[in-house]
Amino acid sequence: MRIERANFHIFTGGPGSGKTSVVEALRARGYICVDEVGRQVIKEQMVIGGDGHHGGDRTKYRELMLSRSIYTYQAVEEREAPVFFDRGIPDLVGYGPLTGMETPPHILKAAALFRSNKRVFIFPPWPEIYGRDDERQQDFAEARETWRVMAEAYPQSGYELIEVPRMSISERADFVLARI
Repeated sequence: MRIERANFHIFTGGPGSGKTSVVEALRARGYICVDEVGRQVIKEQMVIGGDGHHGGDRTKYRELMLSRSIYTYQAVEEREAPVFFDRGIPDLVGYGPLTGMETPPHILKAAALFRSNKRVFIFPPWPEIYGRDDERQQDFAEARETWRVMAEAYPQSGYELIEVPRMSISERADFVLARI
């Protein structure tokens, strides 16, 4: 059964493009925000010495992200006020092409069943702010490629993209709020 949450707003794009910084700015303004599940999975896998991460077993990583994404989607009880997600289930539709894997039917079904606002905010690659950390090991070329596949995966999943311009974090948060 399809579930639609028009108050759920997704941020997507390549790693290091400023999504999480805008999520944190919106959280500081009192909005409900959901952290990126991929980072959560990587941290957990690092703690237990697991291989379910981008640099290890990518199929396992994708399945762990899917499970966590569905869980967090269903766990958010707010039905009216805006809720901001640092990535969404359709990101997993793009993960297959990004990593040279097929996108299995159950991921396409999840993207079709758990729907967010039809307008998705995409953050373009931005080399001046890009950086690596413990969870983000991709180089800038892969960050740019991630942005490209997300720019295809979301429209294929029935969403419209709004590109977030390169400006200060506060201005980006204002840009998003003006368009919801």
